Amino acid sequence: MCGRYATTRSNADLSTFFEAVDVAEPLRASWNVAPTESVPLVRNSVSHGGRVLGTARWGFVPPWAPDLRGGARMINARAETVATLRSFAPAFARRRCLVPADGWFEWVRAGKQKQAYYMTPADGSPLAFAGLWSAWGPESVLTCSVVTTAAVGGLARVHDRMPLILPADRWGDWLAGGGDPERLLRPLPERDLEAIEVRAVGPDVGNVRNNGPQLLEPAAEVTLF
Repeated sequence: MCGRYATTRSNADLSTFFEAVDVAEPLRASWNVAPTESVPLVRNSVSHGGRVLGTARWGFVPPWAPDLRGGARMINARAETVATLRSFAPAFARRRCLVPADGWFEWVRAGKQKQAYYMTPADGSPLAFAGLWSAWGPESVLTCSVVTTAAVGGLARVHDRMPLILPADRWGDWLAGGGDPERLLRPLPERDLEAIEVRAVGPDVGNVRNNGPQLLEPAAEVTLF
């Protein structure tokens, strides 16, 4: 699963990169995004005639849910079932988004040890995670989820799941809605994922109260791999 990630770019940077109209509140850089926090997302908007950059609460809440509390358990949607599950299928059909990220974290256990790893493009470029969004309640609170898929290549050594990463040439089809689920949910080829750096980092990222660029610094010594 993807339960923690980093997103540090500004409104101007993201709106330019995704060619989107900026309707978001001022974004705050976070090197340790946790569930239920406000995160940037890009979606299609009929009223704006194209893509908009906005924000949503991370943790999907279907419109029929009684309250927002269940969102913390729905931060991810599995690619294998997202088109058929009652919770996600309507959003997959009509309310897809891109979730901008710098990289994501996972943890590896070995006995009593637990080592954090940060996965990020080696060239420093942004990532676009496939996402779903929903509007909940009379105030239309926006919530979102990150779609995950089976990890491949070297990433599978860290965790068996990874975010579904979308290259720029798939953004339009993803945001449009409809389409062939098998094609839309296809993970990137392993050769493309070789550009993702797998970096061992320190234990401080495990505490959601910690934040700052120091969390991404390489760990001094790692013995698990």
